[in-house]
Amino acid sequence: MNIPARIADKFPLLSARHSFRGFPRLGLAPFLTQKRNIGIGYQKKMAWSLQRSNNVDTADKLGVVRPATELYAEEAVEALKAGKVIAVPTDTLYGFACDACSLEAVNRIYEIKGRKHTSPLAICIGDVSDIKHFAVTDHLPNGLLDSLLPGAVTVVLNRGESSALEKSLNPGLDTIGVRVPDCNFIREIAHGLGRAVALTSANLSGKPSSVCIKDFENLWEHCAYVYDGGVLPSGREGSTVVDLSRLGKYKILRPGSAKEETVEILEKHSLVEEVTTI
Repeated sequence: MNIPARIADKFPLLSARHSFRGFPRLGLAPFLTQKRNIGIGYQKKMAWSLQRSNNVDTADKLGVVRPATELYAEEAVEALKAGKVIAVPTDTLYGFACDACSLEAVNRIYEIKGRKHTSPLAICIGDVSDIKHFAVTDHLPNGLLDSLLPGAVTVVLNRGESSALEKSLNPGLDTIGVRVPDCNFIREIAHGLGRAVALTSANLSGKPSSVCIKDFENLWEHCAYVYDGGVLPSGREGSTVVDLSRLGKYKILRPGSAKEETVEILEKHSLVEEVTTI
């Protein structure tokens, strides 16, 4: 459809060449092809726009903020495949994420946070059943991981010789922290990537963790995209970190936001707390 220039000038949304910063190009053909999905997805997108536009539009000078909805998951996956760093919500805190197989992207996360390379990164994967591809799980009681995850828990396991992880991730360490957050958005990204996602809190090292994107606004410029999931309700404690690398034992490395529930599940599966002797 050819639109006279004088009309296009008055009604810029009718022009396929016109676009808004931070949003896909608009045109009649894409609208028609997406009409079948306009129900739920469009309502989610509109709800996000109405609730947050006053806060985000004025602050997002870089044009990097997106709603954390399934409509933008594919875009996030492509950014990770390109070696970029993105910011995402989880079931606990906002995090910086990248392809765990990209040494350059992993190093970029350390630079953004001002974090020492001696502090390891955890990985995020889409399904509990995939953990065995990255870490040793055959010593764990049946059903334990499914009881803990998805949820606000990081399980620390031995990597093993057959781990699909790159040796360059956390070099020198025999263990890896694994997360399967109770958050559909980051899990969908992990599914789409088809590899482990390196994940760490979105903040400068040593500074308070982030429960909304405004908390780390000074770091947006280092991200390809910042995905807004609103204010996260779990507080700033982060996930509970538990070492399950030893047969029949567990050790709480960080209490986090789910310690009580985690310990209850561990002891229900007959695991005994490992006592540190001095």
